[in-house]
Amino acid sequence: MKLTELTLTELRTALRQGETSSVAATEAMLDRIVAADNNLQSYLTLTDEMALEQAKAADERLANGERTPLLGVPVAVKDIICTHGVPTTAGSKILEGFVPPYDAFVVQQLKAAGAVILGKTNTDEFAMGSSTENSAYVTTHNPWDTERVPGGSSGGSAAAVAAGLAYAALGTDTGGSVRQPASFCGLVGLRPTYGRISRWGVIAFASTLDQVGTFGRTVADTTALFQAIAGHDPNDSTSLDVPVPDFEASLTGDIKGLRVGVPKEYFIEGIDVEVETAVRTAIAKLEELGAEIVEISLPHTSYALPVYYLIAPAEASANLARYDGIRFGPRVTGSDMIDSVKKTRALFGPEVKRRVMLGTYALSAGYYDEYYGRALKVRTLIKQDFLNVFEQVDVIATPTTPTTAFKIGENVDDPLSMYLQDIFTLPVNLSASCGLSVPCGFDKKGLPIGLQLIGNALQEATILNAAYAYEQAVKS
Repeated sequence: MKLTELTLTELRTALRQGETSSVAATEAMLDRIVAADNNLQSYLTLTDEMALEQAKAADERLANGERTPLLGVPVAVKDIICTHGVPTTAGSKILEGFVPPYDAFVVQQLKAAGAVILGKTNTDEFAMGSSTENSAYVTTHNPWDTERVPGGSSGGSAAAVAAGLAYAALGTDTGGSVRQPASFCGLVGLRPTYGRISRWGVIAFASTLDQVGTFGRTVADTTALFQAIAGHDPNDSTSLDVPVPDFEASLTGDIKGLRVGVPKEYFIEGIDVEVETAVRTAIAKLEELGAEIVEISLPHTSYALPVYYLIAPAEASANLARYDGIRFGPRVTGSDMIDSVKKTRALFGPEVKRRVMLGTYALSAGYYDEYYGRALKVRTLIKQDFLNVFEQVDVIATPTTPTTAFKIGENVDDPLSMYLQDIFTLPVNLSASCGLSVPCGFDKKGLPIGLQLIGNALQEATILNAAYAYEQAVKS
């Protein structure tokens, strides 16, 4: 039994049955990180000493018969999520050296579930990007082809799990930042309903769009991690005070009678032919398993991209105003206060500056109603499209991305091409629905392709079970 090749659920079973120990699994994972991560750059900070202490404590608890959900399982955390005593940079030089004095809610949940935290993974700066090339520190490489991107902004987490450098990992998804890297790296990536997981302690990008998500090698792995961190948090005013069902028990694989909608607006000019073929083949497999396929329309889909790139930058502009060298961030001394703030904010990278300027313009006097106000109205139309469709179907099936992973540097000087990578994922964030990406094949270059399954608000169990049914049916 090669420990690093086990899935999360396989390791959990082995730990509970006494076939291995958390210390052994953690040491194997840390050794593999040391051996392989120089080529991938998935981690920004490795917490090896803390991880081994947590693993030793987990083994003692296992020996005493404890069975918390992730007891002894090594996982990774995106470096935009605060961790007590561990640097949290958000991939930015403006937070270099920041060590939070507290754990984010999701990290508290991980620790309560008994997980072992291996370290903090790379991210596009402040989660703004689709390739992890915008990190101020390193560019993460895709384990399937190291000349290509792993996706973003949670590319570090995706690369780590795909390369066997963590059993699962946390990411965040503001416009597709879990699902797109999951697709590029051949993983299952879940973006839950807005408010299902607390954002307390997560460094904000766009507050009405951000949501913590989970990566796993299988649907069961992704579900187990999600199960452990979901729940109400009174510290987050947007946290939903609703019961958390047993998501793991919902993975029955039975989808007979499930109504699956296929929106015509998602199979558009510009989508890679191999991607479309793989996704349509996957939808046909769902039909073989007993699902009913229904052609649907989401008529305002074409407005989602411009709406997103007005709302998200506007919220980013407001959220990042605090990084002025006085309240947050290092202070770069200038000739006066204004000069000091200018020089401090010059530490932001080009993509963050671009989005802050776009957002500030959209919010400025004379343009607020014309841009931001109008975008909010169209967002309502997009959300209504989804609500209307979910009266007809249970799940929506689409491609996760229009292409497979592109080469590092290919789109870095073309922001519009980069933004188009999220064209199929960001409507989920605008509509406050839930969505996931599950692997559905490979292109001729051997790169993974993802099938996106979208559910109505709080219907994670439905999309997880549909993904599980598909995964089990095509399992080799």
